[in-house]
Amino acid sequence: MNRKLKLWELDRVSEEQYKTQPKFPISVILNDIRSLNNIGAFFRTADAFNIQKMYLCGITAQPPHREIHKTALGATESVDWEYHESIHSLLEQLKSTGTLIASIEQAEQTTLLQHIDQLPDQQIALVFGNEVDGVDQAVIDASDYIIEIPQFGTKHSLNVSVCAGVVMWEFCKKYIGN
Repeated sequence: MNRKLKLWELDRVSEEQYKTQPKFPISVILNDIRSLNNIGAFFRTADAFNIQKMYLCGITAQPPHREIHKTALGATESVDWEYHESIHSLLEQLKSTGTLIASIEQAEQTTLLQHIDQLPDQQIALVFGNEVDGVDQAVIDASDYIIEIPQFGTKHSLNVSVCAGVVMWEFCKKYIGN
């Protein structure tokens, strides 16, 4: 028999330990995400995958908010985040520090997610766009890479928070070894 573990058996780090442990060199940028539930899901996923920082831009709501908290389950307290009204000034700031910008989108020329091991091994910021319109063209133009998740069904997109989980996991795998 393979017994399911209880929460207290998972040996998770405390919030204090989490805040001080070394993070993976991955940041997440949310631009114009309108769903509070999606924002909360991003926080929870960022916590799970030891993401360095989250940036909330444009119309993306900021904690504290009851609806964000409902899906974040406290991750708004553990994940380092900040708000920037303009994604463009944030991208300039990040690029000036040597951070690569990778928008998650479908475009004419993309790097498929399974090939991200070919990207340079340095600080990267993953940009996720609006649930309806995706990543703005101006942000695509300012990106170093466009990352695409291959899809094989009849639909042409994933929910942005589902997309985030897939992408963050693939990037985080580079830092956990085998």
